[in-house]
Amino acid sequence: GQSHYEEILKYYELHETIGTGAFAKVKLARHLLTGEKVAIKIMDKLALGDDLPRVKTEIDAMKNLSHQHICKLYHVIETSKKIFMVLEYCPGGELFDYIVSKDRLSEEEARVFFRQIVSAVAYVHSQGYAHRDLKPENLLIDEEHNLKLIDFGLCAKPKGGLDYHLNTCCGSPAYAAPELIQGKAYIGSEADIWSMGVLLYALLCG
Repeated sequence: GQSHYEEILKYYELHETIGTGAFAKVKLARHLLTGEKVAIKIMDKLALGDDLPRVKTEIDAMKNLSHQHICKLYHVIETSKKIFMVLEYCPGGELFDYIVSKDRLSEEEARVFFRQIVSAVAYVHSQGYAHRDLKPENLLIDEEHNLKLIDFGLCAKPKGGLDYHLNTCCGSPAYAAPELIQGKAYIGSEADIWSMGVLLYALLCG
């Protein structure tokens, strides 16, 4: 019930739902103190089940990452039943929908966007993480028409550093590197670079 919302309502005024997924909904909200618009991802811990570690992975990664092209995590509130992630609001929606609406992007726009993607991913790698789920659905467009990378639920931070091999097959097959799909050991940062190539193709060719 409402009691789980008590803490979040001390700081934010909740507005309409702007996204729904299997275990989460995203609501537009306003920070009471500053009036700033934010997006609040509300997750039900029970429904998450085995995916709970993914959420913890995402929260840990986002707390450690700060970059102009990565969606900011402002605040996390956890109750016995819910997790609230207060995130930067990106009114432009997903890059995926933007590409679909335009059919394909001009070379100039693709170049600007791709440069932003490269800078975000290079930063993620420099911090010892591999994202492992790079695709147009995981890039949002903010009000200045800049990209913000989201969804760090599958990211990995190999203990021995990024040159260590990973074995988990994850991410989206269309954007995944061949070695990842074949179930071979792979290096996370290299797999990200493959996905970026597919992303560039999607930007230019729709």
